[in-house]
Amino acid sequence: MKPMRTERLILRNWEERDRELFHRINSDERVMEFFPFRRDRAAADAKMDEFRAWIDEDGYGFAAAEIAATGECIGFVGLLDTDHVPSLPAGTIEIGWRLAPEFWGKGYVTEASEAWLAYGFETLAVDEIVSFAVAANHRSTAVMKRLGMTADPSADFDHPDIPDSHPKLKRHVLYRLSRENWRARKKAAG
Repeated sequence: MKPMRTERLILRNWEERDRELFHRINSDERVMEFFPFRRDRAAADAKMDEFRAWIDEDGYGFAAAEIAATGECIGFVGLLDTDHVPSLPAGTIEIGWRLAPEFWGKGYVTEASEAWLAYGFETLAVDEIVSFAVAANHRSTAVMKRLGMTADPSADFDHPDIPDSHPKLKRHVLYRLSRENWRARKKAAG
């Protein structure tokens, strides 16, 4: 993927220097509050390699987000095919993110997500981008709302990868944004 630049960030593929941060965000109790697992270093390295390969293959994915001024990787934001969610049609694209806690509340996810939405609607020419989270994950749903996404309660679902041992994490809320609504929002803001 060709790196994308926002006002404060560089969105790029993963590099070897990102492994420590990638492990940290996948094992941190606060970051992973709404996930039934924590990744050890080997599992985090394997997942980062998987993300990097997807980006190499598709040109997009859950990409590293780096502060342009410092070169510090803060987590990931990106687009991904959601073939693992049976209730969504094949080819559905989701937008997702995960940052280290010290970077929360600074607008980085919204800033990076705006760039990814433009990429999805303009470059990939998708008609819709979705996002979903555990129903109690109000930080993530607040970002979805800031992005102009709309809740679709009729499409909320029990995530198939969440084991029954974690019932509070199964129910996911789904938000949608159409290309038409994204364009209208951009025009109104412009």
